[in-house]
Amino acid sequence: MSQADGLEPPRFDFKTPSVARMYDYYLGGSTNFTADREVAARALSVAPKLRSGALEIRKFLVRAVRHLAESGIRQFVELGCGLPAQDSVHQVAQAVAPDARVVYVDNDPLVVSHTRWLETPSTRVVQADLREPEQLLAEPELRELIDFEQPVAILLIAVLHQISDDDLARHIVRTCRDAMASGSYLAIAHAVSDVQPEVAARLTALYQDKVGMAGPRRANLRTRAEVAPYFDGLELVEPGLVYVPDWRPDPDSKPPPSDEPVWAFGGVARKR
Repeated sequence: MSQADGLEPPRFDFKTPSVARMYDYYLGGSTNFTADREVAARALSVAPKLRSGALEIRKFLVRAVRHLAESGIRQFVELGCGLPAQDSVHQVAQAVAPDARVVYVDNDPLVVSHTRWLETPSTRVVQADLREPEQLLAEPELRELIDFEQPVAILLIAVLHQISDDDLARHIVRTCRDAMASGSYLAIAHAVSDVQPEVAARLTALYQDKVGMAGPRRANLRTRAEVAPYFDGLELVEPGLVYVPDWRPDPDSKPPPSDEPVWAFGGVARKR
């Protein structure tokens, strides 16, 4: 896009830390800046194994998308997609089903700018705000590629824990669930405080102080018991809502070491 198109180029804020760019840093990416690395380093000083947890969440996404494509899903929408990483949704889905269609959605203009190169006739990038789910799901660019009258997989991976407002988080999930046709799937990975509540509380405070969260300040991350109701009314795929390394692990994969806690549960559920 150029100024000759009559549109202003996107404005990037490099001085304010970004959750997406910090996650990119944890995954070993290069699309991050000093502000992101400084806060990420502080987070790693609180929880040195945070990077391995981010990698396990990514592996969960890959396994979930592969399973859904093998189950016949041909439409995927990843909300809060973050920066491109190895084994992105379109790569995994289209390796199984070349006709799969994928839409990535994020509200960060830098994420959208860096993800545009992925676009093809079957892969689209849309800038929209998860906090306004009705408007997001009605975006013309999204609707051009995704038919909500047909089964679709909506992916909420490591994004809902950035929404500190419980009512808003429930509203987002409910709106997605209501928009899906019968035979659709919802996949969620959510960081939780169950494993090390005190450490999780310190991380939560750090993120709220330095990055911000969508909603009122909270004392800690949600627990598994608070995440489980997001799947109400849906049929959980085996093995249910479990720690992400335990969700259908690849036969040749090794579990993370016992001293590397993974603070995230994940699950995939089908709409009847």
